[in-house]
Amino acid sequence: MLDKIFLDTNILLYAYSEDEVDKQSIALKHLEGTDVIISKQVINELTNILFKKFKLSAEEIEDALLELDTVFSIADFDISTQIKAVRIKEKYHLQFYDSLIVATALENKCTILLSEDMHHNQVIDGKLTIVNPFVNV
Repeated sequence: MLDKIFLDTNILLYAYSEDEVDKQSIALKHLEGTDVIISKQVINELTNILFKKFKLSAEEIEDALLELDTVFSIADFDISTQIKAVRIKEKYHLQFYDSLIVATALENKCTILLSEDMHHNQVIDGKLTIVNPFVNV
């Protein structure tokens, strides 16, 4: 059985960034999977950064969002996900928005969460392993 992979925002950012070529290459490799999931939260965070840091136009960002919609499964969340995130935050001492990503990944039965911002190889609830794909860069 193949792993279901959930992407944190930073993985997508490196895919769009041309400043760090090694990380971009690694990020792009991980976007090729067939069972890769992102969430609406990831899309919102990415959109905000594309406006602020990358200074893209609304049209360029709209194109990027439409591309994401065709490439990935996009997970939503509800109040029960947010409550689960609060519990995860307390148990694992993560930032709340990271906990919301973790909770959404768990609800979508992902086994791997790719993120540069969380603890590499940490296992959440015995089901989800956080992997920093840039750990050796």
